[in-house]
Amino acid sequence: MIELAENRYGKSRVRLMKVTRHDHGQDLREWTVQVLLKGDFDTAHLLGDNSKILPTDTMKNTVYSIARTSKAAAMEDYAKELADFLLSRNPQVSSASIHVESTLWKRLTVDGKPHPSAFMRGSGELQTTSVERAHGGTFRVRSGLDNLVLLKTANSGFEGYIKDSLTTLPETKDRLFGTAVSAEWHYTASDVDFEGIRKTIRETMLRTFANHDSKSVQQTLYAMAESALEEVAAIDEIEITMPNKHCLLVDLSRFGQDNPNEIFVPTDEPHGYIEARVRRKP
Repeated sequence: MIELAENRYGKSRVRLMKVTRHDHGQDLREWTVQVLLKGDFDTAHLLGDNSKILPTDTMKNTVYSIARTSKAAAMEDYAKELADFLLSRNPQVSSASIHVESTLWKRLTVDGKPHPSAFMRGSGELQTTSVERAHGGTFRVRSGLDNLVLLKTANSGFEGYIKDSLTTLPETKDRLFGTAVSAEWHYTASDVDFEGIRKTIRETMLRTFANHDSKSVQQTLYAMAESALEEVAAIDEIEITMPNKHCLLVDLSRFGQDNPNEIFVPTDEPHGYIEARVRRKP
């Protein structure tokens, strides 16, 4: 016996740039949106009957249309509006899931002052959110960030680990610690100040990374997660991934030179990979 199991469909990588114009200048947001719908789509799979299928091209157009009318500054609030609109028009849909990635644009500073209408692209960091709602249900909101590239040149070491016949890594009390942080946290409510909370979580984790006396990536990861949970009551768990982007000390002795921890080769592959989910105790 063969049967259709869970399925969903939608539109992905819908790119949207929105300019909000004010008398004093403009605000700029660039979002990449994914829409995924679950529901009564069995006949499309089994019989080729598309009578319950909303075209994904229509979803793309909906992304732009809701953006035009939306007053939301936070992408989480925009995602909620988009999900509600799709659910209200499609009774065959049981739940709508919206994922948004936000690209960083920074206002240009010209002659020491923020320019009202000129911007420059920030780093490769992305701000993210995933918003899901079922018919008659409440919103589930998870937000985060991706590819937050960090490096510290002091207060990081790695010692006391297992050593066997295949171990060649020397212990160190002083190493470069580079990583590209990805984090995702779960909100306990869906009507909070998303922008303010995101800023607080990000700044808290950055401060912890900078000040932490790191004995391992694992220890620093936990300290960053712990500080975010202690600082923000509106989240109940956070998952963090921190690859260890190695910077290898160059051996200059063959050139008759010393290397007092100053010359390194940055490498991306292979790299260590550390992740953990930290939550409040029930």
